[in-house]
Amino acid sequence: MRILRLLWVGWKFHVKSLTLSAFFILTSILQPIIFASVAYFMFRTGAREGTLLYVALGAGMMGIWSSTLFGSGGAIQWQRWQGTLEYCIAVPPPFLLVILPLTLATATIGLYSLTATLVWGWLFFDVPLEVADPLAFAVALPVAVVGLGLLGLILASTFVMYRNANALSNLLEYPVWLVTGLLVSLSLMPGWVGPISWVLAPTWGVNALREAAIAGNPWPEIGMCLALGAVYLVIGHFALQHFERLARERATLSLT
Repeated sequence: MRILRLLWVGWKFHVKSLTLSAFFILTSILQPIIFASVAYFMFRTGAREGTLLYVALGAGMMGIWSSTLFGSGGAIQWQRWQGTLEYCIAVPPPFLLVILPLTLATATIGLYSLTATLVWGWLFFDVPLEVADPLAFAVALPVAVVGLGLLGLILASTFVMYRNANALSNLLEYPVWLVTGLLVSLSLMPGWVGPISWVLAPTWGVNALREAAIAGNPWPEIGMCLALGAVYLVIGHFALQHFERLARERATLSLT
């Protein structure tokens, strides 16, 4: 119960603090709307019913990934700049339990993206908001958020050791959008992209949402997203231990 309370309090604290950041509001709301508008104009000529909803869900997932990617590492950098990173590592609870609520919070903030994208599309592009399977959609949404948050845990571990790991964030944003099929179908990609997409939670998360919204069977995708989340948790646990040990040995926790 103490672990659950620690995760809950940490998640709630980071959600509140992130909602006060103008950068996250820009990343989570305005940026997805811009990309979604471009995609709507491109797909408006599509003849298949439900195409715009398909695009809207992909654009919303783009925002969740962006907020997870920048937030997971950015928050550690902020703690380093404020001189609190050492305290976070020195507290009695394992560092995993301290950082995990942060990565989940950054993914949760990305829900702004999905909401803003769907509302924008409904108001200005006549995107239908009818969901074929509301129960499956309600299950797929938190599963996708948790999957991306746990993927952010692996990314966050690199920021413990490397001060300039933000370059990794800038590098990964657009390629992941492409290889996970958020806007461009994977069938249009080279064959070698498929295996890469299978190990990334956004692929299964967005597919689960689309299947639930457009009369499909989302449960296999939900199961895969959960399975990948469990793998990310294990990898993140050992990665944090490894990078924390190296950061202690090399004295690279602080900027000074």
